[in-house]
Amino acid sequence: QVHLVESGGGLVPPGGSLRLSCVASGSIFRITAMGWYRQAPGKQRELVALVSDNDTTTYADYAKGRFAISRGNTKKTVYLQMNSLKPEDTATYYCNIDLLTDPAGYLEAWGQGTLVTVSS
Repeated sequence: QVHLVESGGGLVPPGGSLRLSCVASGSIFRITAMGWYRQAPGKQRELVALVSDNDTTTYADYAKGRFAISRGNTKKTVYLQMNSLKPEDTATYYCNIDLLTDPAGYLEAWGQGTLVTVSS
């Protein structure tokens, strides 16, 4: 099995910053992509940012210029640096990882979510 542990959420004032982290462990042959999604109450879950195994990054329009996704040296940790936070960024943020358990096995894993609240 694969286990994801997220941290870094909390209460922050508008204009502030937070750094989310997600650490993967378990039966992992190769991680092919790592990303962050978010879901606000009453809304659908949406992509925030994604990084592929060749370090190509993709961002939602609202995240461009404010958020940055990166991976640790072990390639089993993914971070989301969030700057200039706005009240509309308030949501539960989820880590997502696409991986191979072996050369023939594919798996998608999700974290439990970490709540980000942007409020004065």
